[in-house]
Amino acid sequence: MAKQAAGELFQVKVTLAGVRPAVWRRLLVSSDDSLRRFHDILQVALGWTDSHLHMFDFGTERYGYPDPDGDIDWIKDDARVQLGSMLVAVKDSLIYDYDFGDSWSHKIVLEKIVAEPGELVAPTCLGGARACPPEDCGGVGGYVEFLRAINDPLHPEHAELVEWIGGEFDPEQFDAKAVNLELLKLPRGR
Repeated sequence: MAKQAAGELFQVKVTLAGVRPAVWRRLLVSSDDSLRRFHDILQVALGWTDSHLHMFDFGTERYGYPDPDGDIDWIKDDARVQLGSMLVAVKDSLIYDYDFGDSWSHKIVLEKIVAEPGELVAPTCLGGARACPPEDCGGVGGYVEFLRAINDPLHPEHAELVEWIGGEFDPEQFDAKAVNLELLKLPRGR
């Protein structure tokens, strides 16, 4: 795999598969970021809580947390691979899978390479749409049923799910400024 020049910034679009209307984020990230750091950035940008395992799929390669017992040798350590070695040219893509039970799959597409970043800062959320589904809601099908239930006071699970979610859930809610404030809290490098 080729390596991008140090200091380049990538504009990537991240889209959650299977959810309509689409949940997406546009991010500015460093080509030097490890996939592990990119995972941390994605967790913040998407609103996930990092409560589950994750994996990056790139061709035939899989990257995530390595198995401490060494029993699973097909997953490579995502802390040892830079994003710029995966995404090399505009339109290159990879898949980010999160929560193997609910099976949230995200397509990540390199939209633009910024070779001279100037005053741009990474990571930054440049935009997006809609809230991510709540953790542990049961995947795409469970999310559809969750929305149906919380929006229908007569649904048999309405009260239980409204309590479970903490009172309110607005699937249209997205605040890039709030995401950027949280991204500032991430440790540098990694």
